[in-house]
Amino acid sequence: MASIGLSVPPGLTISTEACQEYQIAKKLPQGLWEEILQGLEVVEKDMGAFLGNPSKPLLLSVRSGAAISMPGMMDTVLNLGLNDEVVTGLAAKSGERFAYDSYRRFLDMFGDVVMGISHSLFAEKLEKLKDAKGVKLDTELTASDLKQLVEQYKNVYVEAKGEKFPSDPKRQLELAIKAVFDSWDSPRAIKYRSINQITGLKGTAVNIQCMVFGNMGNTSGTGVLFTRNPSTGEKKLYGEFLINAQGEDVVAGIRTPQDLDAMKECMPEAYRELVENCEILERHYKDMMDIEFTVQENRLWMLQCRTGKRTGKGAVKIAVDMVNEGLVDKRAAVKMVEPQHLDQLLHPQFENPSAYKDNVIAKGLPASPGAAVGQVVFSAEDAEEWHAQGKSAILVRTETSPEDVGGMHAAAGILTARGGMTSHAAVVARGWGKCCVSGCADIRVNESEKVLIIEDKVIHEGEWLSLNGSTGEVILGKQPLSPPAMTGDLEIFMALADKIRRIKVMANADTPEDALAARNNGAEGIGLCRTEHMFFASDERIKAVRRMIMAVTLEQRKEALDSLLPYQRSDFEGIFRAMDGLPVTIRLLDPPLHEFLPEGNLEEIVSELTTHTGMCEEDVYSRIEKLSEVNPMLGFRGCRLGISYPELTEMQARAIFQAAITMNNQGISVIPEIMVPLVGTPQELGHQVDLIRDVAKKVFAEMGTSLNYKVGTMIEIPRAALIADEVCLLKQLINDSRKELRLCMILLN
Repeated sequence: MASIGLSVPPGLTISTEACQEYQIAKKLPQGLWEEILQGLEVVEKDMGAFLGNPSKPLLLSVRSGAAISMPGMMDTVLNLGLNDEVVTGLAAKSGERFAYDSYRRFLDMFGDVVMGISHSLFAEKLEKLKDAKGVKLDTELTASDLKQLVEQYKNVYVEAKGEKFPSDPKRQLELAIKAVFDSWDSPRAIKYRSINQITGLKGTAVNIQCMVFGNMGNTSGTGVLFTRNPSTGEKKLYGEFLINAQGEDVVAGIRTPQDLDAMKECMPEAYRELVENCEILERHYKDMMDIEFTVQENRLWMLQCRTGKRTGKGAVKIAVDMVNEGLVDKRAAVKMVEPQHLDQLLHPQFENPSAYKDNVIAKGLPASPGAAVGQVVFSAEDAEEWHAQGKSAILVRTETSPEDVGGMHAAAGILTARGGMTSHAAVVARGWGKCCVSGCADIRVNESEKVLIIEDKVIHEGEWLSLNGSTGEVILGKQPLSPPAMTGDLEIFMALADKIRRIKVMANADTPEDALAARNNGAEGIGLCRTEHMFFASDERIKAVRRMIMAVTLEQRKEALDSLLPYQRSDFEGIFRAMDGLPVTIRLLDPPLHEFLPEGNLEEIVSELTTHTGMCEEDVYSRIEKLSEVNPMLGFRGCRLGISYPELTEMQARAIFQAAITMNNQGISVIPEIMVPLVGTPQELGHQVDLIRDVAKKVFAEMGTSLNYKVGTMIEIPRAALIADEVCLLKQLINDSRKELRLCMILLN
């Protein structure tokens, strides 16, 4: 930002390479400290102020800076350089209240980040003092109050660590640098990198900058903004601003800030410059930017910028708009949208928002859009535990901290009482596409008793809540959701991708509904239709399969299969209709038969089978026992089912061909491909191909017409991989002797 002419506080950067060396040796690399002091001298000369000098005090911020943005995951220290002597000089220069407000902030942050003293110990002192003085806001405390608070904060060091606060500013700087390096390997940072699949980085840089102060009265303030709305992608500045505050007040959610328009009213000149800077940064980086800034006595300072985290909806709109604006080309626009962004757009929304209006019990800030339905939990650990149990959880917190990152990722949605649209919870949630409602002042969270209080309502852990992250509404109960649609900017964006891509994309689909959804989302065929999933669609189907498994005679087995034929045929007709003109690869029955006999309700199944087959319970149990597998992945399954029970393959092939011809006669272009599963030898494939061909002949004769089809296999077991050349040779043998078979297709997996 400094190099393109923006107003940036002077400073220096310690590289990620230094962090990498520090992580290995657990100490600063040789010569680094001397280089830092040399760089600091340049900054001091530029500013005419000096670290630790009471008459010309220079205060520093020490921030992290990884190559990939990790909001809130690593540590920052502000107001570094203060001690009892320097604060006196700063008070003489800039006023007592400002000086001691900065000092108490530094003692709190330095203790928490660098010394490992819990922030809650400082917060407890602050809240007690505010109660004693009868005030609600930090800004209502006087200079005298803050002096008293500083002494209490210094005592916290002694009580918690058994040592005094380190007053030497250069010692403070050294410890702060090490703390930022250490935060690279903090549990929350490690978990964040794991969740977001961030690998290969050397560590974090450390940015040391002169402090600029947003807490110097009503002509000062601080803010965070995005150059476009990160939730919707709208081309409009989206951010928040706090008068008489420092940056951490906004991003940590300590105070709920005002909309950025408040700055437009009270600091018009600084606001105008901010808008110009945003336009410059977008043109320079060719992306939507996340910016932190401070206004000190009406002068704007740009503190940092990075590519902004955004929702799926926002990412797609920003990419489409930037192409239309000529900022980026189509290929660059496609790269701006991540796979998880598109995944977010395929998630459901509320069916009918107007239907739940009577159940809205609170309203906060719409921090991250979408819908979330889940059971209330009050800690990150509980959210992770409930998610592991397959439950949908809504994480409710007074405010989130970076330590909550695991629970935030596990939760379906996040609700906070404090914090704004650019708070930690909001930024992280948007990056993951998590629904988030923040700054909900109507709620009180009692985390120790695990209750949420909204006026006269008390909501306990485990009760259902729904969140609308697009409106900020908190809704009592479990509200119904509806599927999304491929329209608007998403449709335009996918058309851009279609012009660039060079591969076809097919879908897994086992039902007509899935096939239609795949077609609507641009699939160019079905690459795998798992016919066994069709058998689980209803009680009648699964019962027929079980009768087939239990059949003692061929007649009994055929009778059971005959009852399954209409179901399979109907499903194939629906799939072929949805995939008109596109190929459909259908895998014949693959799983071992014992999967149709789950152990959980075995007694009920045995009772049912004795009724329908006339077998005694002992014979049924014996049959089930014989079907159990030592290694179900390689046992009695796949093509071995069709070889042992040819009538099974015949039924499935008949259903496919009858459905294909019926649809073909209705003007639907059908391209069926039949996959024989789990082939291990050419002979196995040959046996099944012969059966399928014979069925095709019969069906074609019965229905008075024919069509082209393919038969093949999937190479999916070691033996087949080793003799794949022999399996492929079968294609030539089949084509030589079976003119009706157009192609034997080998699908490599």
